[in-house]
Amino acid sequence: MGCFECCIKCLGGVPYASLVATILCFSGVALFCGCGHVALTGTVTILEAHFSTVTSDHAMLTDIIQLMQYVIYGIASFFFLYGIILLAEGFYTTSAVKELHSEFKTTICGRCISGMFVFLTYVLGVAWLGVFGFSAVPVFLFYNMWSTCAAMKSLAANLTNIDSVCVDVRQYGIIPWNATPGKACGSTLGDICNTSEFYLSYHLYIVACAGAGATVIALIHFLMILSANWAYLKDASQMHAYQDIKMKEERELQDITSRSKECLNSYT
Repeated sequence: MGCFECCIKCLGGVPYASLVATILCFSGVALFCGCGHVALTGTVTILEAHFSTVTSDHAMLTDIIQLMQYVIYGIASFFFLYGIILLAEGFYTTSAVKELHSEFKTTICGRCISGMFVFLTYVLGVAWLGVFGFSAVPVFLFYNMWSTCAAMKSLAANLTNIDSVCVDVRQYGIIPWNATPGKACGSTLGDICNTSEFYLSYHLYIVACAGAGATVIALIHFLMILSANWAYLKDASQMHAYQDIKMKEERELQDITSRSKECLNSYT
């Protein structure tokens, strides 16, 4: 029974809310970084093969995509460490820890650190909202191309001229207007939509966008947890201050009482 009670206490000390938020954050960041990295590589392959055959026309875009891939490496590393730190902070600020360690006391430094995490998580949440919106842009572009290919197939079934159906990526600002050929029409567009690079990149962008959304939800979850923990630390600090004042007053009262007894004894 003693071992069972010990296990129950240990399980009670686990911050399940922080654990769920950490798992969701890791999953979302992993999906966004992994799928986004592969999808960007596939996008460059499609552009080089079908929309911009001259290397100088898309040199800047290639450099930007490589920079974004390096940024993805940094995001993955940062959030791996940040998630672990927030999980550790959840362990040390949960009420179950206070029950397991009766000498647990908060300090001004601890409250400042919790407040710093609240502010930093809020900033990261706003930033990830922008990342989520940005990750929806390639999904929109690939969806337009996919829907154009679907419309072209319906036109082919009706024996209509499909050479007039085109997709011009230059209008999106991805490549300059002088890029050659810059657009794909008819059967060429159909061949692009049937390539494995297009199919894979399109679905990876969707998964990456979903991963960014999951990360936003995880950060909102973390923000609620950190705010509750900060409020707990503040209340715990006030409670400790009240207990210290109460103990001091009780000691002073005991001292006064003992001195009064001594004076009475000496008088008698």
